[in-house]
Amino acid sequence: MNIKTLLAMPFANSIYKKTQKDARNALFTQEAILKDLLETGKKTLFGSEHHLGETNSYEEFKQAVPIRDYEQYKGYIGQIKDGKENVLWKGKPLYLAKTSGTTSGVKYIPISKDSIYNHINTARNALLCYLAETGNTKFVNGKMIFLSGSPELERIAGIPTGRLSGIVNHHVPKYLRSNQLPSYETNCIDDWETKLDKIVEETIKQDMTLISGIPPWVQMYFDRIKERSGKKVGDLFPNFNLLVQGGVNFEPYKAKLFESIGRPVDTIELFPASEGFFAFQDSQKTEGLLLNTNSGIYYEFVPAGEIFSENPTRLSLQDVQLGENYALIINSNAGLWGYNIGDTIKFVSLDPYRIIVSGRIKHFISAFGEHVIGEEVESALLSVANEEGVKITEFTVAPYVQQGEGKSYHEWFIEFENEPNDLPHFTEKVDASLRRKNVYYDDLIGGNILQTLRINKIKKDGFIDYMKSIGKLGGQNKVPRLSNDRVLAEALKPFIIPN
Repeated sequence: MNIKTLLAMPFANSIYKKTQKDARNALFTQEAILKDLLETGKKTLFGSEHHLGETNSYEEFKQAVPIRDYEQYKGYIGQIKDGKENVLWKGKPLYLAKTSGTTSGVKYIPISKDSIYNHINTARNALLCYLAETGNTKFVNGKMIFLSGSPELERIAGIPTGRLSGIVNHHVPKYLRSNQLPSYETNCIDDWETKLDKIVEETIKQDMTLISGIPPWVQMYFDRIKERSGKKVGDLFPNFNLLVQGGVNFEPYKAKLFESIGRPVDTIELFPASEGFFAFQDSQKTEGLLLNTNSGIYYEFVPAGEIFSENPTRLSLQDVQLGENYALIINSNAGLWGYNIGDTIKFVSLDPYRIIVSGRIKHFISAFGEHVIGEEVESALLSVANEEGVKITEFTVAPYVQQGEGKSYHEWFIEFENEPNDLPHFTEKVDASLRRKNVYYDDLIGGNILQTLRINKIKKDGFIDYMKSIGKLGGQNKVPRLSNDRVLAEALKPFIIPN
């Protein structure tokens, strides 16, 4: 046992105890955070316009600050980009996190001197909680790979600007720098496939113990490693024992990732975004991610079905219920107020407050009034795939509105790792599974308004080729599970395997 291991365990135990204490005091802490946010916020342009200095309770806050998404924040962000200070938070942001929006184009999310610790310390705390609970220190002394965006930053109005993962890369503690891969130079490569080849080159002969990234891009790394070495990842890296992942639901990728490794490994799930680091897996023994209630963010929750209403119900943490689907709204010390991040969550525990990410607000199908969400299609497909011994590489779903005669239906695009023996039977089972999960979809099928779903097989690496064609291969980019239009469906047509 070397010095890093000796130092890691006491620190891990200390952070673990603090995390558990914070979890027990979540409601008290949330009230204190709102009070602190209002005290600083009242001195800003936003605070002046919304009378935050006269706001003394959550009920008053809801009346003063409406729910907004990024589109409705563009005016404030524009003033920050023009160099104005004290717009959403005191002074200027420390960074602007640059991210791709599905409807807003490029988004610029402020990160303040106060909020940067939320991004840095939460990932650290997840690892330390794992250390404290399991006692597994094996990964501490080996090489660790973090598949991330470029750490090169541009400047807008003097503010360093770039991908969140690249920004965080600048804050990796010195004691981990010697363990970190890939190199800075490789991380700066923009083209994902060129970068991936360099990552493989730099890591293939190393003692890799921890690998971190978004599951589909980790899978690409695993595939490339196997092509180059001819070995399973777990054989090539015998001391690899911890996979840190987030950004998408892990379940659709889990079987193939573990098959590529050749054995199970422990996993830690994270829920980060440019707007904040909201939750993390603090235990290997329980379901869900611990809500990050003491990190400069005050949370609100809107029943998902009401998020587009003119006056939706807004709940604080003390009023949430188990199993309800909520849109997550944040108020943060980065200067985001009543901000709809676009994700939906469900609570799986209220003591402590643990959540699962159930989908995206804008990723749904309701072309016919069914309001099918991502969690439902993922669960429907994976339950049948597990029963049939089928592995899924990637998939998405869109509505097909039939013109003229015939009935409309949901069109699925699936890249199979191994195909079903009987695709029509597989399709019927997936449709029946979805009907059990969504009563509105069931009514439409039962009422002969919709046909049962149809599945198109996508060729090997078809989704990767599609992402490459639109310049979104790698990094933090993800294929949406659901679309309420035909844009993605039409773009995938060249990648369909003909019947």
